[in-house]
Amino acid sequence: MKAHQRIGILSDTHGYIDDRICAALEPCDLILHAGDIGSPLVLERLQAVAPTLAVYGNIDDAALQAQLPEVVHTEVAGVELVMTHIGGYPGRYERVLRDYLTPWREHPMITISGHSHILKVMPDKSRPGLLHINPGAVGRSGWHQTRTLVRLEITSGRPHDLQVLEWSR
Repeated sequence: MKAHQRIGILSDTHGYIDDRICAALEPCDLILHAGDIGSPLVLERLQAVAPTLAVYGNIDDAALQAQLPEVVHTEVAGVELVMTHIGGYPGRYERVLRDYLTPWREHPMITISGHSHILKVMPDKSRPGLLHINPGAVGRSGWHQTRTLVRLEITSGRPHDLQVLEWSR
């Protein structure tokens, strides 16, 4: 396990990815895509930038759903994280995330979901030390006016230096 990782977190590409997004992800050691990928070509482009973990979203076709999991549960530089497409947010988690937040389980430090196209980075006040991230939408499809993604560094079990990158639609 590496003690330091730079992570790019994005969602809702809906089949669209451009050179600016790829350039913004170049410093990353790992890319996390929280679903609604829209095309295998998006994953191919991301994999060319850095190793990529992705979950399928509700607009992804049967081929992508067969290739990708609904949930990614992993550890990155000492931080446990859980990612799914439709996960809700603190106080209103969907069942798929709530199952990872039960009292008898070790709690993740970061939950990641997409779907809403709304950027949210917020602590879960009912679970100290838990950070929820929805990177918004980086694709052009949808009602959002600003395309966003999140970069985050993790060093020896501590997330830090979170950045939000924005582009107009």
